[in-house]
Amino acid sequence: MFGLKPGDRALVVSTHLDDETLGLGGTIAKLTEHGVDVDVLAVACTTAPMYGGSSDADTRRAEFDAACSVLGVHQHHVAWVDTDRAAHPGTYLPELVALIESGPGPCLHTSRPHVLFIPTADSHHQDHQAVHTAALAAARPGAADTRWIPPLVLGYDGPEDRSWRAADEPRTVVVDTSTAWPTKEKALRCYTSQLREAPHPRSTAKIRALDEAAGATIGTETAERFLPYRMAF
Repeated sequence: MFGLKPGDRALVVSTHLDDETLGLGGTIAKLTEHGVDVDVLAVACTTAPMYGGSSDADTRRAEFDAACSVLGVHQHHVAWVDTDRAAHPGTYLPELVALIESGPGPCLHTSRPHVLFIPTADSHHQDHQAVHTAALAAARPGAADTRWIPPLVLGYDGPEDRSWRAADEPRTVVVDTSTAWPTKEKALRCYTSQLREAPHPRSTAKIRALDEAAGATIGTETAERFLPYRMAF
């Protein structure tokens, strides 16, 4: 996948705890199955009302730990928890760029990934848009002797992005995740507090339907699609 070999590394920048599974859980599972070390940096976690209920930081971190274990993630870290940075990452862009560049936790400097996965620019959520801007800045071309520059940078979507967005750029990189769907489904079910009942796009049934629609574009059972920002070989 992506020209990667066992022992190569990938870094997923996840805005919130669950985006890594919702957006590319099947791809992560396939990469780890083939011996690629996948690290996940989750930017923000807050205790706050949501969906008529509440989002509890301790619960979400436990769910994140469980999902990353299911997917075979090498290292995972939550950066900002119950702070103003976590609640409003878009107002802290310099700190967000520095976080993705140099940590703490998995980052470009420590992970030195061959492929970097980031949220797409046209996400429905303002926090995702901020993380996209910061991640793309962190991965900008420059002096390779002072900063790690990933040769592949790919954007991923969440189920709400795919369901609610009126139009988008073509997601021309498609990964067959048919054999990885059971692992993705198991990881999704770790997020008890975040999944919803159908027909909400965050339901397992609708996520499966979206992945089946992506798979139909390449003639497979399920797939995940990515927007290429850089592909250097």
